[in-house]
Amino acid sequence: MRAQSRALSNPVALWWAMLTLVSLANIVFWFILYRELAGGSGSATSLSSQSGQMLALSAAYVFGCAFRSVLPRADVQRICLVDSWLSSIFVGRSVATIAEIAFAAQWAIILAQLGAIADADTAVNMARLIVPIIVVAEICSWYAVVTKNFLYNAIENSLWAVAFLLVGIGLGRLLPEFDGLVRGLLIAGLVGIACYLAFLVVVDVPMYVKRWRIERAAGVPLLHPLVGLRDSATQWTVTHEFEHWKEEIAWMSLYFSAAVWGSLALCALSAMNDHLPQARAQASAPAAIVQPVQTR
Repeated sequence: MRAQSRALSNPVALWWAMLTLVSLANIVFWFILYRELAGGSGSATSLSSQSGQMLALSAAYVFGCAFRSVLPRADVQRICLVDSWLSSIFVGRSVATIAEIAFAAQWAIILAQLGAIADADTAVNMARLIVPIIVVAEICSWYAVVTKNFLYNAIENSLWAVAFLLVGIGLGRLLPEFDGLVRGLLIAGLVGIACYLAFLVVVDVPMYVKRWRIERAAGVPLLHPLVGLRDSATQWTVTHEFEHWKEEIAWMSLYFSAAVWGSLALCALSAMNDHLPQARAQASAPAAIVQPVQTR
């Protein structure tokens, strides 16, 4: 009984429970969205090809984040909460790579879609750059994992900042082109991106740079990539100590909640394809009707 009480009072256990509940809710919302986009029939054949593609990409992200929420781990530190081969850094990083490239692809598709409707070349050009930048970021992440070099985590997250700065530029270009709900969603996206960039610049990237400097000053040796690859698949330490997780809690909590909601919102926005031309600002402002002057 006393052990159970200690477990319930452990902030890491409470945080883990929160992550798990949010992830289960996100999965339920994904299935609701799937059913709605399938016209209530639940049949994949009733989905448009674009809606089906966006749902598949969202599924990779939603389910990937749920997997990482149930089995949290910190890659370079080789720590996790559950003693299982599924908690290995290699497995978790593989799942994360697929999920993050899928998320980037969602943003690229929606920017290209809205840019084409609004005839906005800036948004279309930004869309072409997003996935390649994130692929490079994933390579940096893997290099950080296998060598245990935090500097490459800092580079990885800096590339994410660049990618979402480009997304923000694309959304800003589209903002005057749409009215109503679409404009509201674009504004929400811009606010979310601004908060995300602030978090990366103020908290996340400096955290990894600080870790890199501490380990370099302490003379901690880096692993050879091939040695590190094997190490990432076979070495992990189970810990529920708050001290080990305190710096991971903030970014994981935001990542596995707000970012997933963004993925679901992108699906919903993309599914409005037939209605998006009517949301154009020009379309919502009917031209004045000139009445002929009648003379007697």
